[in-house]
Amino acid sequence: MSSSAEDLLAIVEQSPRATAAHDRAGWVSLFTDDGCVEDPVGSGSHVGHVQLGRFYDTFIGPRQIKFRRDLDIVTGTSVIRDLTLEVMMGRGVRLLVPTFIRYDLREGESGWQIARLRAYWELAAMIGAFLRNGVKSLPASLQLSGALLRNQGLPGAARYVSGLTGPARRGKRLVERALADGRLTDQMRECKWSKVIAAGSTVAASITTPSGRGVLFAELGDRGRDITDVSIFRNEK
Repeated sequence: MSSSAEDLLAIVEQSPRATAAHDRAGWVSLFTDDGCVEDPVGSGSHVGHVQLGRFYDTFIGPRQIKFRRDLDIVTGTSVIRDLTLEVMMGRGVRLLVPTFIRYDLREGESGWQIARLRAYWELAAMIGAFLRNGVKSLPASLQLSGALLRNQGLPGAARYVSGLTGPARRGKRLVERALADGRLTDQMRECKWSKVIAAGSTVAASITTPSGRGVLFAELGDRGRDITDVSIFRNEK
């Protein structure tokens, strides 16, 4: 692994550290002045340090979040992380959220910073798992709803809820069939796949090919009826 790749991973690793330490200022400072977070993809963007601070206050600060990392891929100035998020929503309410995170970084006068963070996870599946906790989920639900309205306002709350729909949810089966048929790209021969996530207009999947493990992103068009682009990321050997 090159020194530049190590540098990028070191910057990215500061995000879960700041999250675990409840270090709001430290977490926000990891981003460029125009840094953007889409979490989950399809639920709207949070741009700039003020909005990122509000995002932190809504979704990160009030709860304990652990990053169970499975695979890190460094490509160019991007880091793609295949992981599971362990989220303590409240007393006795623990959620395991299958996730992919893509960090796009930019080097400035103060060093490397995160310019864009895209987290791919399924909001509908998370809400379903949350509600299956029954009455134990009620206090956490009220807390999140209040924080969402207080920090994001009605427009922000509406954008968040929009993550429940989107082309990827409709096109997920299309991508799964294409994966099973091995017809997405020439690189898909002898490919095994798992953990398929639909978020926004993207379907992401963990893949294993003869050349190693990776992450695939399939972009959808025509309201989820077409696959318009496929990208595969693997660590170079």
